[in-house]
Amino acid sequence: MTLEIKTSNLQPIRQTYAYIERRFGAKPATRYQEVSFDIQASTNFHYRPLWKPDKTLNDKTHTALQMQDWYVFKDPRQFYYGAYVQHRARLQDTAESHYAFFEKRQLVNNLSDEVKQKIIQCLLPFRYVEQTANLHMMSGSAYGYGTVITQACIFAAMDRLGMAQYISRIGLILDGNTGESLQQAKHAWLNDETWQPLRKLCEQSLTEQDWFKLYILQNLLIDSMLQELVFGQLDEWLVENGGRDIAILTEFMKDCLTDLAKWSDSVLKTAISESEDNKTLIQSWITELLPQVKQAFSAWAQTALTDSGIDSGLNKISERSKKAGNILLDLAA
Repeated sequence: MTLEIKTSNLQPIRQTYAYIERRFGAKPATRYQEVSFDIQASTNFHYRPLWKPDKTLNDKTHTALQMQDWYVFKDPRQFYYGAYVQHRARLQDTAESHYAFFEKRQLVNNLSDEVKQKIIQCLLPFRYVEQTANLHMMSGSAYGYGTVITQACIFAAMDRLGMAQYISRIGLILDGNTGESLQQAKHAWLNDETWQPLRKLCEQSLTEQDWFKLYILQNLLIDSMLQELVFGQLDEWLVENGGRDIAILTEFMKDCLTDLAKWSDSVLKTAISESEDNKTLIQSWITELLPQVKQAFSAWAQTALTDSGIDSGLNKISERSKKAGNILLDLAA
């Protein structure tokens, strides 16, 4: 008696879901494609939003930007919930080890009173800026159109909440978890002239109804300033004045901002390349918002930085804008 073993190849009847096949063809899809494209409901809504009865639940007109296909805003990182959580978990594990090392070695004792006050007065109030950034990105998630952009916005919103919390933890490390440093930072945010232009910018921005205009304000203008001035020049000042150990506590913020820029630059470039109308619209928003951002960070820089110029931040904005579509900025505005 002989035993003959045969193998059979089974061909799947379908390679992917029908809605994915309509967009990408009859071929295996990535997990990112399956959970991101053409997911959002577009018809048969049961009611209109009570808070905006002139809109539908998912409405393209929450922004003046016009797109033929809102799903072209593909995330180059291909983040869906699972991929995002895994990536940020690794970042958080690294950040937690940095904070644990800082506290275990009692590195706070190496900081002079001058450095501590600089951190309290010039860094800790940025937790309010990050909370505002969280709301900006929540606006994109709530009122944006197309899952590829709305899911990326909610991920960014959670990043900003995390950054606000880590900045707060720096304060708690400085004061031994009493919260005194956070109270001082709050007083500075509410009362010091240094912070009032930036506070005004944050509070007025929360009345803006166009979510993509907020996207430009946060991801292009404010974030470029944060990267270059707060986590660039201020970090250099701390290094020069005996506060280099603080850098390991702000590494999470730097990594997040770098990662968010990869995504936001791609979105900006796609929006600009869609049409001349979009390019003109985005240019008009930048022209309107840039002077406000300049004024806000100039006031802060005069107190926080030895060289109070903000040219590096403006150059960063110009560089990213040109990369997205050669938008010419009047940096002297």
